[in-house]
Amino acid sequence: MNINQIGNNFVGTRPATVPVAKTYLAGVFGWMFLALGITAITSWLFASSPQLIAMLYSAKGSLTILGWVVLLAPLGFVIWMSARFNRMSASTLALLYVVYAILMGMSLSFVFLAFTGASIATTFMITAGMFGFMAVLGYTTKTDLTKFGSIMFMGLIGIIIAMVVNMFMHSSGMDYIISFLGVLIFTGLTAYDVQKLKRIGAGMVEGAEGTRKMTIMGALSLYLDFINLFLFLLRFFGNRR
Repeated sequence: MNINQIGNNFVGTRPATVPVAKTYLAGVFGWMFLALGITAITSWLFASSPQLIAMLYSAKGSLTILGWVVLLAPLGFVIWMSARFNRMSASTLALLYVVYAILMGMSLSFVFLAFTGASIATTFMITAGMFGFMAVLGYTTKTDLTKFGSIMFMGLIGIIIAMVVNMFMHSSGMDYIISFLGVLIFTGLTAYDVQKLKRIGAGMVEGAEGTRKMTIMGALSLYLDFINLFLFLLRFFGNRR
C-alpha cells in the first residue's frame, strides 16, 4: 500500500470543512526535516565512535549480525508501517517513524567512513538544492504528474533489478548508468510526491487523527526521495577516503 492509496482511505471520509493543504504540507516537511536530522546525527555518532561502529562491522569489514539487522530493518519498517497504517495510532506511527530514522542513520554510517566530509557536505547541498527546486515545481505546476509518476515507479523497479544483477556482474559501466538513472528517477519522484501530497492535503481536516497519520506517512515518502537522491548523487560527487 502506497501513500496515495492510504490517502484515498481518508479523503472524503470526513467533511472537509477546514482545507489544510498548506499546513498539512508544512507538517510533512517538518517531520521530514526531523528525520533527516536524526539520521545525520546518528550516522555521524556511529562513524565517529570505534565502539559503536564495531557493533555493525567486524574487523575484516564485513557486517555483524546486528549490522545485517540494521541493514534490513528499515525495509521491514516501511512495509509494516504501510500495512498496519489503519490500525496504528498517530503516536505509535510517529514513534516508529523516529526509530526508522535512527536505524537509517546507523545503516548509513558507512557514508562517513567511505567518503570525505567535504564531499559529503557538498553532495548534501546539491541534493538539497535539487530537492527544493523539484518540490517547488511539484507544488506550483498545473500539469498532472500522475502518468509521469507511474513512469518513475516503473523506472525505480528497473534500477532495483539492475542493481541486484550488477551485484554479480560488478560492471562499473552499469553502475554509472544505474547511478545516473537513479538521480533522474528520484528527482522526478520528488515533484510527483509533492503534487500528490498537495492533492491529498486538500481533503484533510485539521486536527483529525487521520491527518496526523497521513502527515507522517507523507514525510516518510519525501524522506526516502531525499535520502535516495543523496546516495545516488554521492556516487558522482563523493570523494573516497
